[in-house]
Amino acid sequence: MAQPSWQPWQAWQGGNVPQRWQGGSAPQPWSGPGTPAMLASHADRERAVDVLRAGYAEGRLEQPEFEKRVTRAYAARTVGELALLVADLPQGPMPQPAPVTPVPRTFLAVSRPQTNAKAVGSAVCGVLCLVTFGLTGIPAVVLGHAARAEIRRSGEGGDTLALTGLVLGWLSTAGWAVLLMLMLVAAAVSA
Repeated sequence: MAQPSWQPWQAWQGGNVPQRWQGGSAPQPWSGPGTPAMLASHADRERAVDVLRAGYAEGRLEQPEFEKRVTRAYAARTVGELALLVADLPQGPMPQPAPVTPVPRTFLAVSRPQTNAKAVGSAVCGVLCLVTFGLTGIPAVVLGHAARAEIRRSGEGGDTLALTGLVLGWLSTAGWAVLLMLMLVAAAVSA
């Protein structure tokens, strides 16, 4: 199959292109109203050069072609000229499969499990046993056992808090039981 002798002009090849503002009638690369003739900003040029760099880094462009296109990008006056420079390239680097190296455990973020609310309540009730003369001992024991069961089932944190509430709750309950026994023995002896 024979190649056509006529090739459309490419911006990266250089040369003068008739512009609308010069009275030329060359077709513009973008079909949006007024967009191709819009003057390019420095940021527009840098974005186009970034796309060209990515294409060069991925092996899509040879060095001479890359250099020509970068030169044309910095010399471009309109957004349409920049679009022609990058029209045959993907707009940014393509993802490449890379070997995944594991991150050492030292540098991994530590995710701490959420603390069980009943464990916190058990610990608070256990500490309050000292202030309330043991009146919060039974709630500390009940909450402690419930919290430990939930922690084993769900994997939440707070087992130490639940255990603290249990120990303090049982100690205060045992203290009250011993006090009641002593009062009953004293009443039985004095009667």
